[in-house]
Amino acid sequence: MEFLAFGDTGWGDELFRATLMTIAVSITAMLIGFSFAAIFTPLKLSKFKSLNLIANIYTTVIRGVPELLVIYLFFFGGSGAVMFVASIFGYNEYIEINAFVTGSFAIGIISGAYSTEVFRGAIQSIDKGQFEAAKVLGFSKFKQFYKIILPQMLRLAIPNLSNVWQITLKDTSLISVTGLVEIMRQSYIAAGSTRDPLFFYSFAAVLYLLLTFLSMKLINKLEVKYSRGY
Repeated sequence: MEFLAFGDTGWGDELFRATLMTIAVSITAMLIGFSFAAIFTPLKLSKFKSLNLIANIYTTVIRGVPELLVIYLFFFGGSGAVMFVASIFGYNEYIEINAFVTGSFAIGIISGAYSTEVFRGAIQSIDKGQFEAAKVLGFSKFKQFYKIILPQMLRLAIPNLSNVWQITLKDTSLISVTGLVEIMRQSYIAAGSTRDPLFFYSFAAVLYLLLTFLSMKLINKLEVKYSRGY
């Protein structure tokens, strides 16, 4: 266990910071994913076929392409795209995008594609009578969504969002290719330095399982909260 000591004698403090980085990337990516879902879920449910097509292309492409490839595209293509836009305004210097931003955004787009399908399915599962009752009562569209649709959507979506969260949490291990020091990257560095990969990769597995276990406890509480009365 001396490998896990804090200070110069072990890797405990480095792994602790890497764990915090993993949590930060996961939460940021989920928030980005929810933002994309908020945009594309209405498009999925729209009566206009052109809007449906846009949303279907997004969810189909992102879910059909390997997550690592999406990260590579953003990591290697992101700087090029930003530099191209900057060159239009006369700035021709090299621009490097922060690895945290690149990794969070790439994973967020992946998370958003899955979250879009979860929210679409949840809204379509709500009884149509609920919508009709809201119109009869004269609710505005905002009040209809906030008071009637959103609470029921969350109740139906939370179990599946827990799966999206687990996918997002595990996908953070892929952004080690960007050089961002999260659990997987730090385990790789420690394993190479100590020549004991079995120990550090096993400990990394324990950290991921612990994060998953704790987050599922929290999600289960949210599920119970939004399922009151059912």
